[in-house]
Amino acid sequence: MKFKKFGTTEQKVYDLVKPITDELGYYLWDVCYEKEGAVWHLYVFIDSDEGITIQDCERATEPINAIMDKEDPISQSYVLEIGSAGLERELVKEEHFEVCEGDTVKIRFIRDIDGKREIVAILAGADKNGVSVTLEDGTQKTFPLADIAYVRLYFEI
Repeated sequence: MKFKKFGTTEQKVYDLVKPITDELGYYLWDVCYEKEGAVWHLYVFIDSDEGITIQDCERATEPINAIMDKEDPISQSYVLEIGSAGLERELVKEEHFEVCEGDTVKIRFIRDIDGKREIVAILAGADKNGVSVTLEDGTQKTFPLADIAYVRLYFEI
């Protein structure tokens, strides 16, 4: 696993959209610009302490659409999608780990570690050396980023 760094297009969009999401009271979780088949998609993921509803996505779409049309940071055609980061969102940026310290996460490893392919634990922090967690028995352990496939928030239903 590596911490995500924005590409040029994603950074431009992030810089344009962040003031809008801040003004609306949302946290801009992530921006992804990806090609799926023959179509480019621009995903803007938002969050708030109360969660995100369809109405929140609709409320954010109009001003984001307007700034994207005005500034035109992407020369080719694309599909814009505004959505929730989701309950079991993936943590991909250093700031995600900071915001989620103390939350329960699921870590999936690239290969078995101590006989396990994934664990559920309390996030204690993360940096370029690894992800630190508190295990169920209270012990703290740090796993190198190179051993991790992903880290997601975890909610037991």
